[in-house]
Amino acid sequence: MGMSRLMVAPMMDWTDRHDRFFLRQISKHSLLYTEMVTATAIRFGDQQKLLGFSSAEHPLALQVGGSDPALMADAARIAEDYGYLEVNINVGCPSDRVQSGRFGACLMAEPDLVAQLVQTMSQATTLPITVKHRIGIDDLDSYEYLERFVRTVSSAGCQNFIVHARKAWLSGLSPKENREIPPLSYDTVYQLKRDFPHLYIGINGGITSLEQALFHLSRVDGVMIGREAYQNPYILALADQQIFGDTAPAPSRREILNAMIPYMEEMLLQGVYPSKITRHMLGLFQGKPGARAWKRYISEHAYVAGAGLEVVQNAMQLVPDSVLDERPSLAALSV
Repeated sequence: MGMSRLMVAPMMDWTDRHDRFFLRQISKHSLLYTEMVTATAIRFGDQQKLLGFSSAEHPLALQVGGSDPALMADAARIAEDYGYLEVNINVGCPSDRVQSGRFGACLMAEPDLVAQLVQTMSQATTLPITVKHRIGIDDLDSYEYLERFVRTVSSAGCQNFIVHARKAWLSGLSPKENREIPPLSYDTVYQLKRDFPHLYIGINGGITSLEQALFHLSRVDGVMIGREAYQNPYILALADQQIFGDTAPAPSRREILNAMIPYMEEMLLQGVYPSKITRHMLGLFQGKPGARAWKRYISEHAYVAGAGLEVVQNAMQLVPDSVLDERPSLAALSV
């Protein structure tokens, strides 16, 4: 199976290449995902812009949205050429824009089509084809339906399912509400793992700490963290030790920022505005003394014309050394 025990979710407008480079300074081993890219965009758009990444971001997976088997097969082939390690099919995003393109959560209503996508894509690439989906949509929310969906799609060769433990309402709720209002049902995902012991089952939805991740890992194969990893990225600092058994010490926040400086320098030379990178770093000091001053300084200065590395260097001065240099302790993770 070879899938990761800890993943950071694909998040639109958030998990771009700059965010992934930043997260990679915090955890070397967690599997990262791109923002969702549509198969149509890959076929007709600027591939380098949509798919390009730095090898430092590995391990990295591409999430694709679409429902046309030929386009999706193309996307899978191109993903392999670019060096991604996995192609994930989006069967979880509830936005209306997505339904009109017939991909995302509405595909849960068409398990045979999803199975066909898996089969066609698998023939086009040696990469694993994985599916991220909900526990149900609208009135198709019985466990029997979910079980049938997974059985149908796995029979086409998909070995890896990442399950957002909420159903989605395709009308009446915004995408944001769909991440918050339908209740979480982790037990449903645990049940899937019991019923499909031979498949890789990952869990996603509302997970906010490594303690929670470790609890889920005693019941399923992998954990995907979404918003919390973006808003409070330093929660990943102990992931390599706790979840992947790496013996290297967790990085301090100062070390993470020191690694970002040369990256920002290189990006500035390529014409990338500092704000495109610093916006992903605002949550690094979440809950710590200096967090507010750090955020405010960057928000006020990164967008100014001519801004450069000094924005981060100056903002660091506003955070106490004790916070910059502290490392998380394993004792803090009592499971």
